[in-house]
Amino acid sequence: MSYYYDDGRRGGFLSNIPVATRNLILINAFIWLFTLVDKNNWMIANFALFYPDSPFFHWWQPVPHMFMQGGFGHLVFDMYTLFIFGCVLERIWGPKKFLVFYFATGLGAAALHLGVEWIESLVYTSQLAAGSTTAAAALHALNYTPTVGASGAIYGVLVGYAMLFPASQMTLIFPPITFSAKWFVIIFAVIELMTGVFSVTGVSFGSAIAHFAHLGGMLFGWLIVRYWKKKNQMYQYHD
Repeated sequence: MSYYYDDGRRGGFLSNIPVATRNLILINAFIWLFTLVDKNNWMIANFALFYPDSPFFHWWQPVPHMFMQGGFGHLVFDMYTLFIFGCVLERIWGPKKFLVFYFATGLGAAALHLGVEWIESLVYTSQLAAGSTTAAAALHALNYTPTVGASGAIYGVLVGYAMLFPASQMTLIFPPITFSAKWFVIIFAVIELMTGVFSVTGVSFGSAIAHFAHLGGMLFGWLIVRYWKKKNQMYQYHD
């Protein structure tokens, strides 16, 4: 009995990428190209994720917002990371299990992000009632700022890889420092937590980034892998 996944594909570069990872990358790239020609922002208005009090919110947005990107650099970073680590996880878990993990972490990221926005809305509403002159603008920004990106699921994939291969070595591009996968993810989690807390408390270190969405993806990735380990459901077995 073996515990690896092999879809039997041979051939060119794309055909050697596991099927689920390959299709996720292609869908993200296609939707990014479509948004480039969408001059009226119809895609953003309908498929980006808005806070539920926003007039632009629709119930289906938590899923399609995961396939939209904030720019070319955002797309490249997310898809490169998905390619590097998603291929490994999919070959171990198989495409169905990998997709369950990917979407569960992406939706978990959206849930934590919206939860933090709910807390912010309560604070802004309270400040508005107390006569704050800035709370109205903050509440307006909360309701009219869209969230896009696969990063929540991508951070979940990073956590999944680190939990399966905690001792594997990962090197940053800049600065060129090498860490084990376990410590790489822990350091990223701490950075995201700190910058997220600073952002919501008014100290901006990249306030356009949904830090708590990243943390949500990491948290749900950690919970799912722990659950699979406990239930002995970690691997895709083949006779």
